[in-house]
Amino acid sequence: MTTTALDPTSNHSQAAASPDHKRVLLLKPRGFCAGVVRAIDIVKIALETFGAPIYVRREIVHNRYVVNELAEKGAIFVHEIEEVPDGQRVIYSAHGVSPAVREMSKARNLKVIDATCPLVTKVHIEAVKFAKQGYSLVLIGHRDHDEIEGTLGEAPEVTQVVSNVAEVDALQVPDPDHVAYLTQTTLSLDEARDIIHALKLKFPNIVGPHSQDICYATENRQVAVRNVAHNAGLVLVVGSTNSSNSNRLVEVSRNLGTVGYLIDNSQAIDPAWLKGVSTVAVTAGASAPEILVEDVVNYLRQSGFASVEEVEVMPENVRFGLPPEIIQAIGTAGSAESVSVR
Repeated sequence: MTTTALDPTSNHSQAAASPDHKRVLLLKPRGFCAGVVRAIDIVKIALETFGAPIYVRREIVHNRYVVNELAEKGAIFVHEIEEVPDGQRVIYSAHGVSPAVREMSKARNLKVIDATCPLVTKVHIEAVKFAKQGYSLVLIGHRDHDEIEGTLGEAPEVTQVVSNVAEVDALQVPDPDHVAYLTQTTLSLDEARDIIHALKLKFPNIVGPHSQDICYATENRQVAVRNVAHNAGLVLVVGSTNSSNSNRLVEVSRNLGTVGYLIDNSQAIDPAWLKGVSTVAVTAGASAPEILVEDVVNYLRQSGFASVEEVEVMPENVRFGLPPEIIQAIGTAGSAESVSVR
């Protein structure tokens, strides 16, 4: 496999690749982000430090392969805190939880380990700040997503959720000159931009976060697809259907006119998709493990796409530290070196 840096102004198009030279463009960055790595490590370390079972509220990250792998190691995934026996240890997923969930955990005397992504925590802090300052808050995102549920819970009495531009028109607030907005971290950059623009037209004095809430990994993966989609006849995004950022990658490709599909693994590939295609771009959502990407690339190789070029659009070297609950637990159990994360 060769590694190349793609020039977005180049003329390497899908048409340029001959039928006899089928290739795969393997996008980089792709797959696990720092928040996902941290969350998975937290579950693994907790299992090795405390032993099974360890309860996890909701899917630790939105990927079925990852969840099944951790369940085999002894993690028990529950939908709500009420399903966790009193006094047991529970991990909050990377998507965060509302204050109501934290209060319920306290009432049940649960030993909490918080795996909330630090970038999601940032949005929670912003929601509390704006609410305390008396703003009406508009939360841009998908109502049924775990992250939105948690953020909304910080100030539900002053917060409204909007998912598209059309919903902006229906917004009613006590003081149109005292409105703030926040966004889900895994939105489409284009989608968020259009909604924010509509909000600014409706509420000219609206304020937002000092820095955008859409996380670096979501942005980087979308930028990578945007830079490569025009070079391919097909874009395959590895990720589960409930992964917001993975779905957004497919949307980016399709909005650029390139056919795109979301797949859990190679078994989800329809051979008909490959007919007449000489270049396939492959990427993965922020919660999809590399082993699934390798599975897809191997399938494509066996299907005649012998050339695999890894295309690095931008470097990505973000890392997040472990939460204090885990650091303290490791220290109590022994040295950090005695804990093996696999």
